Amino acid sequence: MFNLKTFLQASSFTLSIAIATSFDANAFIGQNDKNKLPEIGTSAFSVLSLDKERQIGQAMMRQLRASSPLIQDPVLIEYINDLGNQLVKNAQDVHYAFEFFIINNDELNAFAFFGGHVGIHSGLITTADTESELASVIAHEISHVTQRHLARRLESQSQTQALTMAGMISGVLLSLVNPTMGMAALSASMAASQQASINYTRGNEKEADRVGIALLASSNFDPQGAPSFFAKMSEKYRYASKPPAMLLTHPLPESRIADARQRAHNYPVRPLAPKLEFELAKARIKSRYQGDGEANINFYQRQLDKKTYILKEAALYGLALSYFEEKKYQPAKKVLIQLLQNDKHNLFYVDALTDVYLSAKEFDAALTMLAELNLLMPNNQVVSLNYGNALFTADKYDEAVQVLQDFLLVQPNNFIAYDLLTSIYRKQGKMGLMHMHKAEVLALLGGYSKAVDELQTSYSFLESKPLLQKRIKARILQFQEQENRLKRL
Repeated sequence: MFNLKTFLQASSFTLSIAIATSFDANAFIGQNDKNKLPEIGTSAFSVLSLDKERQIGQAMMRQLRASSPLIQDPVLIEYINDLGNQLVKNAQDVHYAFEFFIINNDELNAFAFFGGHVGIHSGLITTADTESELASVIAHEISHVTQRHLARRLESQSQTQALTMAGMISGVLLSLVNPTMGMAALSASMAASQQASINYTRGNEKEADRVGIALLASSNFDPQGAPSFFAKMSEKYRYASKPPAMLLTHPLPESRIADARQRAHNYPVRPLAPKLEFELAKARIKSRYQGDGEANINFYQRQLDKKTYILKEAALYGLALSYFEEKKYQPAKKVLIQLLQNDKHNLFYVDALTDVYLSAKEFDAALTMLAELNLLMPNNQVVSLNYGNALFTADKYDEAVQVLQDFLLVQPNNFIAYDLLTSIYRKQGKMGLMHMHKAEVLALLGGYSKAVDELQTSYSFLESKPLLQKRIKARILQFQEQENRLKRL
């Protein structure tokens, strides 16, 4: 729906966040934080308080948003967060809201870090055969967070070697997101404690497997999804010279697979029917982010001709998106209208049909469909962002601003909404408001200094609006305080 590549390239900058700041690990140990919990067997509380975990997690998320190919796709964002939160609501020791996101990368990888942030590579989603297999990976990562494995790992390393907390966190983040680079960085800076770190990680994995499989079962997924996915990865990469990223951060010996299989057998067998949303998400990733358009058309057409699909609707959806990618708007529209007639509130179909209508310049059809849905689902991110974008594309700028501003009252840190508003105000020539909203985009990428520069520029454009100037002054102080707080960690 939205292409942020050009904007991100134009807005590249050096981030100034916690993991690039030098601060001493010993400053954390024994610190009397107001929310530090008593020792109950999780030694990580002596290293990081929950508040600091949350702050570091937010800083890491800003760095990832700026430097990694996150999929800024409201349909997939909503799907992966709905799936993740089905699991979170049954988890124990949840201290903060979780955020799930997808990285556009064909490698098999998933990772979790401070503050309830869980990343899934798109290749892992398309490799999973069932939603329970995908859910098993997410449950495992949620368990790493709830058991505070990263904080415990940092404490273990701080006890064996005098290291700055910044260096350790930076190495851990690298090893999670890009294991090849990360492991090299870790080995260079932590050679003395490398063996202890490996042993500790194996203990973490075993604990995350145990907690994750229990979470999978209590959330009404098939607990066999975990050993099934483990076995699939093990078999696929048994003789590979280059294992996938996930096996570098999540080692998978045969004993671990056997243990997972035994644990899953402790729960009732729960064979589940194929899940439409999961199959649609896989089709969307394949059609939009993987492969060639013509090749994908042939792929889905063969599935439909030979009836080899899991769900026919997902194959039709994949075909329609593949048509769209090749600018074959009329056949794409025909398929999507047929799908939507049978499932009129399915947002996968709505989002795709909106794109087709806008590309074919059928603005009235798009706006009619989205206006009705906006009344039924006010401030739903898929509907609101599509509606705002459709109004913008149709040159209905003031209406687009109203829809997006209303949405930001509910989701005040939505990156796509701020980016759209920046484009709308630029198109209107409202440079003061454009710079204000560009500042919010930059702040969400961790660029507080550049965000302050944008706000100062905005201030000079808004001399006739003293109330907005007061808001700008206050926001400058907030950004400066956020940046200083990270430096004080």
